[in-house]
Amino acid sequence: MTESIYGLYEPRLYEILETISAYIKKVNQTTKEETGQKLYEHFLGRVKTSDSMRDKCRRKGLAETTESALKEIRDSIGLRIVCGFVEDIYRTVALLKQMPGLSVCNEKDYITSAKPNGYRSYHMIVEMEVPFSDCYGQTPGRYFVEIQLRTIAMDSWAALEHQLKYKQSIKNPERIVKELKRCADELASCDLTMQTIRNLIRESGGE
Repeated sequence: MTESIYGLYEPRLYEILETISAYIKKVNQTTKEETGQKLYEHFLGRVKTSDSMRDKCRRKGLAETTESALKEIRDSIGLRIVCGFVEDIYRTVALLKQMPGLSVCNEKDYITSAKPNGYRSYHMIVEMEVPFSDCYGQTPGRYFVEIQLRTIAMDSWAALEHQLKYKQSIKNPERIVKELKRCADELASCDLTMQTIRNLIRESGGE
């Protein structure tokens, strides 16, 4: 059995995942109590498997070391948060930025500026300061977490696009790409409409 690329630090990744997951659940509960609305529909967290991380190191031309896995590549810990409405994505982002010990290293708003193929999502790379050491021997240690936030529509589209991307011998790939882009735009329009409806309900005193 191949030794984990994360070495002695693998259990720490799960601890960090649990810490940030607990924070997300807490702010969601607080938001529900204050507004009557939840921040998200569901979220998924994972620690990338050692084998997947080794494959990524090879693709990037990096040595298969713990340092590469935890410092050069920044998605050993990943979160995907799926929200009901676009505004909930931005509200969740704002609350994440308030988490003690968390600092944002990079963020990309593919909702305001979608990718050419129609992909929409909000991406963040954050760094967590923790009370134990990291692979550089620093205490407090620092570990990266990748976070993606999407609406239900965005998540459904991304899952379909990902599935088709890895299909072999697809006929008429140009047409499929065009149809996927059209579908993404239509779903984005639906998200906008749903947000408008929610705002109208608020204005009418329905919340």
